[in-house]
Amino acid sequence: MRVGTFVLAAQFPGQGQGEALHRAVRSAEVAERSGLDSVWLAEHHFVPYGVCPSAVTLAALLLGRTSRIRVGTAVSVLPTQHPVALGEQAALLHLTSGGRFSLGVGRGGPWVDLEVFGGGLAAYENGFPESLELLLDWLRKPRVAGRGERYAFREVAVVPRADELLGDGPAGPEVIVACTSAKSVELAAEKGLPMLLGMHCGDEEKADMVALWRSAAREAGLPAEVVERNEHVSAGVAQISDRPADAVETLVKAMPGWLRQGLGAHVTVDGRHRVMRDPVAYTEYLCGLHPVGPPGLAADRLAATAERTGITRFALLVEGSGDLAATEENVQRLGTDVLPLLR
Repeated sequence: MRVGTFVLAAQFPGQGQGEALHRAVRSAEVAERSGLDSVWLAEHHFVPYGVCPSAVTLAALLLGRTSRIRVGTAVSVLPTQHPVALGEQAALLHLTSGGRFSLGVGRGGPWVDLEVFGGGLAAYENGFPESLELLLDWLRKPRVAGRGERYAFREVAVVPRADELLGDGPAGPEVIVACTSAKSVELAAEKGLPMLLGMHCGDEEKADMVALWRSAAREAGLPAEVVERNEHVSAGVAQISDRPADAVETLVKAMPGWLRQGLGAHVTVDGRHRVMRDPVAYTEYLCGLHPVGPPGLAADRLAATAERTGITRFALLVEGSGDLAATEENVQRLGTDVLPLLR
């Protein structure tokens, strides 16, 4: 079982953006020292829900500041950027980090980002499969041409090639797909790509998505060993304390204000109506799903999720307190108090 952190660089009420980013960087450095497996970085635009606008840029910084831990994006949003540009950056990070970079990609949401960056609603609603195909071609082939509806260009050389990693290691960066619907699950399965499943999902829903992925992968003709060994990632929330009530209280005090401010700032590109979850009820729901409480309870919940879903990789939101010192202690306890119980 591999446990990592999920970093949003969340801006809590009363905090500055630089403060949120500093906490994000510090939490990643503590994660490496504490023996965690990975750090997964989110990206958002124009909202305090997360103030990192480029997950690959922050990943480059963290790969340079660490030596062992895996760093991934969760996720880089394909409809708002060119797949070739993202592929170039992913290959660069893969080669220069010794194969420690994972590229998570997703469709994102119907936000005003699409207007600002020029993708438009069509890129969100219909363009993700084309973008993903072009990205994968760039990471796997020596020369690539754009032959799609959105991206059309003559054949060019891939430089640097992701399969030029010196020494032992994978031929290219791991690519993982954020999945929130049956359509995205089936697309990931057809490509043989692992899924990132959101923290809002319970074990039953995640188990159903894993089962659908396996079925779709078999139908696509993937070898049995590929279907069985694919390692999906489950996102969640972690808050470690000696008493269950203390962990829950910490999150219920801090997270609703962040959720209300952060999610409320999203603007849709086409003016469609949005229904936002009640922040307090949502926080309490997350506390009931995920490793929130004493180390033993946290380890039991992670083990139960692994048993019910078959997922053995975790990306856990650790900054739910909104406080730098508390976040660092939370990450450290994940490594020193929870991991030994899982191993």
